[in-house]
Amino acid sequence: MSEHNSNKPVSFQEKLEKNVFALILATAIIVSVGGIVEIVPLFYLNSTFEDQVHPEYEELSGVRPYTALELAGRDIYQREGCYLCHSQMIRPFRDEKDRYGHYSLAVESKYDHPFQWGSKRTGPDIARLGGKYSDAWHEQHLRAPRSVVPESVMPNYPWLDDATIDGVGIEKRVKAMKVLGVPYTDEDINNAAASVEGKTEMQALVAYLQVLGTMIKFEPGRDYRD
Repeated sequence: MSEHNSNKPVSFQEKLEKNVFALILATAIIVSVGGIVEIVPLFYLNSTFEDQVHPEYEELSGVRPYTALELAGRDIYQREGCYLCHSQMIRPFRDEKDRYGHYSLAVESKYDHPFQWGSKRTGPDIARLGGKYSDAWHEQHLRAPRSVVPESVMPNYPWLDDATIDGVGIEKRVKAMKVLGVPYTDEDINNAAASVEGKTEMQALVAYLQVLGTMIKFEPGRDYRD
């Protein structure tokens, strides 16, 4: 039996799997080809950007850079690890659209560095949170989440009421975002510090939460992929 097996031709796959260097090379080639096929078209296809695919959809051009206060709030959102429990990506499935609203479009995150898409949902997705609750509700929810949502496991953030925004720091952040391609003007940069003067971290974070999902006015029943 063993003699019979020794005469059996060795397949290419078996040779490849037994040669670690050949396997690494083959894997690298396959991954490279797959990457080229998927990535290269993104550099020349207009369909990469939703607002270029459908120039007739004026709603998509409403996406704008964050104000200095909203940007400060976004920084606080990341600093406090909010993204670890809340995604900002509604998938194009009926159950998600029924609960959260229109599925997320890539164009909505074009000024996000880094973007907040993800799949971790200890808490609900907040991609369309803006305008659903009042500023007062958000402030109370951040101070003591269980006072408004009894089943919440979110921690309290009472210190946000006392901490104020660093105007010089946010001016530097706006400059940094401009370097990354966000179309802030010199006026935006020069006014950044003044626009957050005296503002608390609570106000900044609420301003950020209130803008999420509000820049595009979706029409009921319209599919923005068509």
